[in-house]
Amino acid sequence: MYKKIAAWQRPGYLLWLTLLLVGCAGVDIEDYADSQPRLDIADYFAGETRAWGMVQDFRGEVQRRFTVDIDGSYDGQTLVLDEHFVFDDGETDRRIWTFERVDDNRWRGSANDVEGSVDAEQRGHAFNMRYPLDIEVGGREITFQMDDWMYLQPDERLINRTAMRKFGMTLGEITIVFERVAD
Repeated sequence: MYKKIAAWQRPGYLLWLTLLLVGCAGVDIEDYADSQPRLDIADYFAGETRAWGMVQDFRGEVQRRFTVDIDGSYDGQTLVLDEHFVFDDGETDRRIWTFERVDDNRWRGSANDVEGSVDAEQRGHAFNMRYPLDIEVGGREITFQMDDWMYLQPDERLINRTAMRKFGMTLGEITIVFERVAD
């Protein structure tokens, strides 16, 4: 007779489980510690910044496009970003972020539409923060977990990619390109 082998004893199952766990590990901001040019969000966002962005669904289809004008001020400890959004359908929105510097690489932030405080970190050319955000979808509010990454480019543009997750699955992405406004 053949002995029945439990699923967890099969080599293929263990390989699949290992790949699943490795795939969930994500990127560590420490991986960017030595990268250039170095991003400090206080230096980058002090003054006026303009950005262009889009929201895509899980299939990659663009759902919305927008521009955002940001007025930033920094007093040596606190960074305030006053963001004014204009969407392609004419809708407008405003978000005010306040970040307190914890040390050279870490920030603690809050925003008028984000519940609780947000821990953020910058290393090398990268910045990352994760936070819950309520977004209206189809007439109802859904809380997404936002995984927000910014990358400073050599030409001084800043690229932002945000994964919008629910139940651990990425259901949407936001891409934004920032450019400082010349004085």
